[in-house]
Amino acid sequence: MNIKNIVFGIAIFILTISVGIYGISTILGKGPQYDKVCPPRQIHTEEQCISEGGIWNNYSYMDSPKPVLDAPQGYCDTYTICQPKYEELNRQHSRNVFFFALPIGIIVIILGALLFGLDAVGGGLMAGGVGLLLYGIGSVWSYADDLIKFILSLIGLFVVIGVSYYANNRLKLFKNKK
Repeated sequence: MNIKNIVFGIAIFILTISVGIYGISTILGKGPQYDKVCPPRQIHTEEQCISEGGIWNNYSYMDSPKPVLDAPQGYCDTYTICQPKYEELNRQHSRNVFFFALPIGIIVIILGALLFGLDAVGGGLMAGGVGLLLYGIGSVWSYADDLIKFILSLIGLFVVIGVSYYANNRLKLFKNKK
């Protein structure tokens, strides 16, 4: 393979990943934004904090300097209110990204392996499909337990090995007919 085909393959690889990621983002939308789920609030009193469901934390000062009397004597932790809701929305979005990216990545790998005779195009598409698999798996990896990770990795391995054997045997048969 000459240098032009290597460059074409790399370009196809990068653009395949870009098209896949932005296509998925267009369909699913962006993930949840923390400031939209948990908008910043100005809470200055313990009573207001507790009524909002937060946890009030008093400031601890050394002997000097003393705080100004009309300044708040602590702060409200609203993280405990919003963070679980944000994490759940992020988990759902990541799962959706995974379930879009995984089949798209597998389809792109299969298309690259079976349909394109040019090594640069087929190799670039296959590498892009692998990139989409990594994108999908990476989005959900931190939320999955080890059994799910093992099963998904095993299935992916079998699919790639199967496609590899099929594509290589198909190409051998095609070359023998010439």
